Amino acid sequence: MAATTKKRAKKKVAASRGPTKIALAPALRKLSGAKAGERIAWVLRHFPTSTVLTSSFGAQSAVLLHMATQQRPDLPVVLLDTGYLFPETYRFIDELTDRLSLNLKVYRPLMSAAWQEARYGKLWEQGLEGIARYNQMNKLEPMDRAVRELKARAWISGVRRGQSEDRNRMEVLGIKNGLLRLHPLIDWTDKDIYDYLTAHELPYHPLWYDGYPSIGDWHTSRILTEGEDPAQTRFHGLQRECGLHLETQTVGESGDFVI
Repeated sequence: MAATTKKRAKKKVAASRGPTKIALAPALRKLSGAKAGERIAWVLRHFPTSTVLTSSFGAQSAVLLHMATQQRPDLPVVLLDTGYLFPETYRFIDELTDRLSLNLKVYRPLMSAAWQEARYGKLWEQGLEGIARYNQMNKLEPMDRAVRELKARAWISGVRRGQSEDRNRMEVLGIKNGLLRLHPLIDWTDKDIYDYLTAHELPYHPLWYDGYPSIGDWHTSRILTEGEDPAQTRFHGLQRECGLHLETQTVGESGDFVI
């Protein structure tokens, strides 16, 4: 009887505490000067069972996949499969999944690639409006579904400031659609990436060696030409981002994170 009373008392105390607030400003100051692995450890400590990592299995994706799963082998790795990835990408996914024993969670659009083309044509050839619609169906909706089904509260992403103007304003921490976002590699350079891959004997995506600086769908990724900005190699040069990383609020814009 006494034990039951204690359990009830604990439940009342827990309920009375209400939402937990993470003060992001001091966390940002701490993490900005931390190593990438320490940044990952921080988010896994705060969200031990509700953190996901997204990966496009692009040119340099092996770095974050290896670094994060060294700390949490069963960390859910979300892959958004549009049905238009390069054959080399699918083989690269298989290679890294096997080598790193990834807990891979594949999410696909509700409508197949063939059905989309039959209904809407090749959306990626229909200007910015078509690309936006394509990304909504193939990237944004599947990611929203992944977040709901995996009950995610925190999202680890491998974006880096040097990759585009939009990413240049990002911080180690951010908020997007109610999720805390962690960017462990935000301040890494290409040399940092190379050094890590070399030290751990990890591969670049095979198309990296063919001149693809950014590797997404086959129909909107192309080889970099001399004197060209790498951002121009995606989406026919009309835009760099697929939408997953846009509208990420900075700590200053979002304030504290409440869970």
